[in-house]
Amino acid sequence: QVQLVESGGGLVQAGGSLRLSCAASGGTFGTYTMAWFRQAPGKEREFLAAIKWNGGATRTADSVKGRFTISRDNANTAYLQLNDLKPEDTAVYYCAAGATMYYNQSPTGYANWGQGTQVTVSS
Repeated sequence: QVQLVESGGGLVQAGGSLRLSCAASGGTFGTYTMAWFRQAPGKEREFLAAIKWNGGATRTADSVKGRFTISRDNANTAYLQLNDLKPEDTAVYYCAAGATMYYNQSPTGYANWGQGTQVTVSS
């Protein structure tokens, strides 16, 4: 069974940076896409970025392009680098994995989810 464990969230001042990690286990991820979403209170889950495990093709939401960068290593860990953070970036950030295309921005395309990590940006 696929398991995803996020880490790296926390409290940061506006303009600061964080690096989120998502450690994946329990599966063979070669055909998978790993993605990051976030959800703020009272809002829908929002796609941020995705990366195809084989080949590394990526897709980033226009709303965070230029500030957020997705990457992965060779040890089943995906990352999301968050730069120039703003108070409106405050949310729970989720890692997801699924046998889907890297440009899939719908939460329904991802069958596996982590527990989430809180990111809070103070002004």
